[in-house]
Formats: sequence, C-alpha cells, structure tokens
Amino acid sequence: MLLIPRLLRVYQWPKNLLVLLPLVFAQALADARADILAVAAFAAFCLASSATYLVNDLHDLDQDRRHPDKKSRPLASGRVSPAAAALLAAALLAGAFAAGFPAGRPFLLSLAGYVLLSLSYTFLLKHVFLVDVLVVSLGFVIRATAGAVAIRVAFSNWLVVCTFFLALFLVLGKRRREISLLQGEAENHRAVLAHYTVNYIDHLLMFVAAGALITYTIYTCSPEVVDRLGTDKMYLTLPLVVYGIARYLWLVQEKESGGDPANILLSDWPIVVTVGLWVAACAAILHLR
Repeated sequence: MLLIPRLLRVYQWPKNLLVLLPLVFAQALADARADILAVAAFAAFCLASSATYLVNDLHDLDQDRRHPDKKSRPLASGRVSPAAAALLAAALLAGAFAAGFPAGRPFLLSLAGYVLLSLSYTFLLKHVFLVDVLVVSLGFVIRATAGAVAIRVAFSNWLVVCTFFLALFLVLGKRRREISLLQGEAENHRAVLAHYTVNYIDHLLMFVAAGALITYTIYTCSPEVVDRLGTDKMYLTLPLVVYGIARYLWLVQEKESGGDPANILLSDWPIVVTVGLWVAACAAILHLR
C-alpha cells in the first residue's frame, strides 16, 4: 500500500511548498487565478521531483543496496523492477510539464532548469566536492523563484539569497548525518564523502546559519521590500526563524538526528509548529496590516 508513495518519495513533496511562498509574499491569496497557477506549479514540481528521484535511484542502485538506510527503498530492495521505474519516471516527467503548462513558458523553462540541474547532479555533480551540496541548495532556489514566475510577480534578491543559505544549511545537516551514520564506510558509498568530516561540516553549518539569519534580517528591513510589501513589521517573524534554525542545529549536532530535512519537517513537532507559526505570522502581517 505504501510502496508507490515510498517509490515516489512523497514525503519529500513538502520541499515543493516553497513554490507557494511567492503567493503569500505577493499578497495574492485572494486572487483565484494566481491560486490556480500556484497550485499547478506546485503539482508540476512534485511530479518532476519524483521523476528525478527515480532516475537517481536507478543510477545509484548498487550503492543503495549496500547502504544501511537506503537498502530498504523499493528499487534497492527489489520490490520494483528497474524497467517499471524507468517507465514511471518518464510518465511523471511528462505529467509535470503538462501540469505546469497553464503557468506559461517562463515557468516551464524554470521547471526544465530544475530537471536538468537534478539530472546533472545525479550523473556528475554529486561526485564533485562542495559542488554537490551547492547544487542541491540551488534546487530550492529554483523552486522559490519558479513560484514567483508562475504567478507573474517580482521576487526580492534578498529572499533568494536567504533561501539559498537556508537550503544549504539543511543540506549540510543531512550530509553530516550521512557521514556519522556511515562512519569509515562513507567513501565506499560515494567517493566525494571522503572529503567531508563532521568537524568540517559543523564549521560550515555555523557560518551558513549566520548567513541565513543575516540575509533574512536584511530582507525584512530592506526599504525596497518594505515598500513592495506595504509593511515594515516582517521583522517580527525573526524569533521564529532563529528558533527554527537553532532547533535544527541542535538536532543535527547534539542529537545526531539531522537526517533528511523532509522527515524532520514532518516528525519533529517543535519544528512543525514553528514553521506553521511562521507561515501564519507572515500571512497575518501581510494580509491584515
């Protein structure tokens, strides 16, 4: 019953909620057309991301079979054949572009860019030290900007930079967990992991977290953003952002449970509540001002 959701990694779909954020920040929730386009864009990214995950699983089949966690995936465990997975990936990719068609050509180009970046990561860039984590982070940035493109609104450069730093923070947390889990066997699963150490990643986490907080603070106080949003009260959401980052850092470094950010978003109730409160606070400040 859960085979297909696991195969498609449905639990990863919350990452694509970034596509909907421009709808909130553009104060367009009451615009029915914008709502439809945003939902179409979200659906397109869900289908496209599942397709790229399938391609990645097909490519990494042998390594996943030796991985303590990934060996239970439907493909690695043998419950789904590679041929069936390949056909499903092609169908999902076609469905993604069909779903995103109403959002227009610029959005479809953004979606194509995301797919190409993901495939480049699978076949090449995941093996390049540091570039591997940067590429995954750029995937989050593309999601956020594609959401703005879909509903035809401008996006702040500061928000794009903040999204990049925050995504890199989450990706590094996942990488740290992987290094800790595999210990001395890490490079046998992927050669690039030999270049990472827990200590090195901890240093990266600290300055990337600082970058995320600084750029978000600048975003909330920037005169350009205040003028565009019509309110100077977005800084009130800062405590929630600080708590969320600090909580994730604690989970990663102290509890050794960083793992997949999507799993944490769904399972760690303080982070779930914090994200929910942040979204509610942003919506309230922007729409009830």
